[in-house]
Amino acid sequence: MARANPASATAEERAKSRKLGSLAALWPFMLPYKGMMLAAVLALMATAAVSLTLPMAVRRVVDNFSVEDGALLDYYFLAALGIAGLLALGTALRYALVTRLGERVVADIRKAVFDRVIGLSPVFYEKVMTGEVLSRITTDTTLIQSVIGSSVSIALRNILMMAGGLALMLLTSAKLTGLVLLLVPVVIVPILTLGRRLRKLSRENQDWIAASSGNAAEALSAVQTVQAFTHETISRNAFGEVTEKSFDAARRRIWVRALMTAIVIFLVFTGVVGVLWMGAWDVRAGEMSAGALVQFVIYSVMVAGAVAALSEIFGELQRAAGATERLVELLSAEDSVTDPEAPKSLAAPVKGAIGFEHVRFSYPSRPEVSALDDIDLAIRPGETVALVGPSGAGKTTIVQLIQRFYDPDAGRVTLDGVALDEMTRDAFRQHIALVPQDPVIFAASARENIRFGRPDASDVEIEAAAKAAAAHGFISALPEGYDTYLGERGVMLSGGQKQRIAIARAILRDAPVLLLDEATSALDAESERAVQAAVDRLAEGRTTIIVAHRLATVKKADRILVMEQGRIVAQGSHDALVAEGGLYARLARLQFTDGIAAE
Repeated sequence: MARANPASATAEERAKSRKLGSLAALWPFMLPYKGMMLAAVLALMATAAVSLTLPMAVRRVVDNFSVEDGALLDYYFLAALGIAGLLALGTALRYALVTRLGERVVADIRKAVFDRVIGLSPVFYEKVMTGEVLSRITTDTTLIQSVIGSSVSIALRNILMMAGGLALMLLTSAKLTGLVLLLVPVVIVPILTLGRRLRKLSRENQDWIAASSGNAAEALSAVQTVQAFTHETISRNAFGEVTEKSFDAARRRIWVRALMTAIVIFLVFTGVVGVLWMGAWDVRAGEMSAGALVQFVIYSVMVAGAVAALSEIFGELQRAAGATERLVELLSAEDSVTDPEAPKSLAAPVKGAIGFEHVRFSYPSRPEVSALDDIDLAIRPGETVALVGPSGAGKTTIVQLIQRFYDPDAGRVTLDGVALDEMTRDAFRQHIALVPQDPVIFAASARENIRFGRPDASDVEIEAAAKAAAAHGFISALPEGYDTYLGERGVMLSGGQKQRIAIARAILRDAPVLLLDEATSALDAESERAVQAAVDRLAEGRTTIIVAHRLATVKKADRILVMEQGRIVAQGSHDALVAEGGLYARLARLQFTDGIAAE
């Protein structure tokens, strides 16, 4: 289970990681909630304004300590208390609004990403591990939720505090404010310099986290195989290595961020102390009042705190920008299999005629190997056709192209005379039922697993399909019958039981085209006879394509196609092909006579 080094991304990919502009991709998800955003911004501006009035109240109190009218002094204190109350209320409202906005936007992003990836063809998953996709949907969206629900509002508030504080500092003392402004370039330089490095490390950290998730998902999805081959130690070491690399990237990111924060805070507060030292001499010289100096001090602390907070939030925004890039990559992932803009429709009722017109195809992951080489094939409505041949001959590829999981490199595949790529995938796939070689059982009840074939089916129809697939007996014997939870990937079931669930699902679908990819390969002899009888009944009146290695299951087919190295090398009935000699006859001798006649 080797994993490519995600940190080996190209320089061009990393270059864009230096910009926060990628956060703009979140705007379409936030736009539907303009009212909530406006309310949050108004609450944010109100709290910032209230915060900026507090130093004025403190100045009044300090400058009026010596007044004889105690009522006026009480008034100033009450005013300060009222301002604090408004600040608390506004802050709570802002928190509630932005947090809800963050949760809502992230929920929409997660749905959008899942909606996109669930429809991507197998071409995409030849390059990207499903565990990595899940990491992006979970870990990366959590980072974005933190930014939208917290960091952005805090950043805006601190920008307002910094701008407002500087303006009021200028009104309080232009001389001291001018000195403070001289510090700005000194503070900005480390933020920009270290910020670029921080952004690169943030992206690398997220890449390694995704790699770690992908590694874990792969191992856990095949945990029985891992344990059967005593591969636990190697799997632990592989996961540990990737996880440690993720930690190492995180450690370097943390140290860079800590260094940036320390430099910024030290520079800001050192400058402020120096300016205040000069202000203290101005008070001694009578050039400003003590209250004005206190007011200036509070505004200075506010501005310094805002700058320090912004330096930290800058790091959060960079991490979120990296996460956004990765999610946008999924949302904008190009798929080689797409639906046409002006799709055609099938004539009703669908007959099930399938055609391959000089089809050539190679899998994208191995383009130099021809999977299908000039396949020219016409399957009549209601005909049962079997595909036989050695492994790698192209049998399963035929089945995959009929479902348009891939598009041929040349030629076309048709259903009832209409090319598959001229229709939407949903339009023709609803007329196809599949029983795969490795049946997929979902973490749900037996009833829901069968209902997957037709979501609107009734319980009576589900049980009838199970009976036809010889699955009713073992399902009824389960602790809760049809409502028994089958566990992840159907861990409670044997291979044969899983296959019968898959066959029941196909029977329930009641489609005019039936694809059986080694449908009876996992059954014992008794179950195979029962299921074969069910398949024979199911195939009546339907176009049926059977992929099989065991020739006993295809002897009744109307036509048998013998495939080798991506070509159809012979076709005909069982008896005709045996009499003809060649590959099929050799396979028949091997299976029916244990190879004795082949000597």
